[in-house]
Amino acid sequence: MDDKYLKRTVNKEVIASRYLPEGERKLRVFLPPGYNEVLSYPVVYCQDGEDFFNFGRVATISNQLILDEGIEPFIVVGVEVDKKVRTEEYSPDGSRHAEYVRFFAEELIPFIESKYPVRRDAASRLLAGDSLGGTSSLHIALNHREMFTQVLSLSGAFFDCSLDLMELETDLSWLDIYMTVGLQEDAYETMDRGVHNFVELNRDARALLEERGAKVSYLERDGKHTWGFWQKDLPAGLAHFLDR
Repeated sequence: MDDKYLKRTVNKEVIASRYLPEGERKLRVFLPPGYNEVLSYPVVYCQDGEDFFNFGRVATISNQLILDEGIEPFIVVGVEVDKKVRTEEYSPDGSRHAEYVRFFAEELIPFIESKYPVRRDAASRLLAGDSLGGTSSLHIALNHREMFTQVLSLSGAFFDCSLDLMELETDLSWLDIYMTVGLQEDAYETMDRGVHNFVELNRDARALLEERGAKVSYLERDGKHTWGFWQKDLPAGLAHFLDR
């Protein structure tokens, strides 16, 4: 791979939190080529931040999109998570979910917007996540639609608790969501919720979202519930929102 893609700036941050039990959260912040504090940038907020950087190669992919595809430079914020409490934070029926949503909207966003030259309108913020991270991204948007209108979901884990909340919505015309799922995810064994057909879960979520007026870009293709699949789809998912 060309060295120009591998030369990148990723800052590590620690943000204090009143809402999270551990009192803080680690972040990774990718700064684009030519980063300049007098400019302003769109920003991508990723759940599972460590995985997006290590397995999704989001910094390298972002460099490629900016340097080769002519996409306007953007910043990526990866929000790390303790895998032991990931379900409790990310699932809408999780014991820590409400606090995590508050942390995201009331602490994380102001922290980034006070420290980095990012744009502060909903059209310049993108929420991204894989599996339960995709679910969490959607529910953060549903709770704070004044802040977030764009969601990138890679094989979202749209279990019944998630679908039930979608059913309660009446107007999702403000939402723009990109969904992808692998056709070999039809019997995926989750860590703590049994075996699920992620293809059917995503088809059900798509139907509910479209019925309520959301703009849905939906893709099914060969792939398993792994970063090997999601990494390949990440460039198209990011470009869907950022190449405008």
